[in-house]
Amino acid sequence: MKSSLTVLVLVLLLMIILAGCAPGPNRSSGTASEHGGVAGFSLGLWQGFIAPVVFVVSLFKSNLGIYEVHNNGSWYNFGYLFGLACFFGGGGSKAACPRNEPRPRMKHAS
Repeated sequence: MKSSLTVLVLVLLLMIILAGCAPGPNRSSGTASEHGGVAGFSLGLWQGFIAPVVFVVSLFKSNLGIYEVHNNGSWYNFGYLFGLACFFGGGGSKAACPRNEPRPRMKHAS
């Protein structure tokens, strides 16, 4: 009885913590910034690529953000995530067989 109560409390606590991380609506999406522009795919791609460096710098400068809130929505988000993937290698390099090892041969059923 006591262990199931502990598990229930831990699950509820985890759900509350995760609910606090849920994103809210971006009220600035589609509106022009103070410079008069709305960020699109290409700016999202660039900002995603430089995001790890900007994150480290933002730890020391309080007025620096790593995400442009004045964006056009899904295309900016796609570019941002694609830029992050490019920075971290994309994840596809480990899928290919190494060139110096022979490929395994298929055995034919007789």
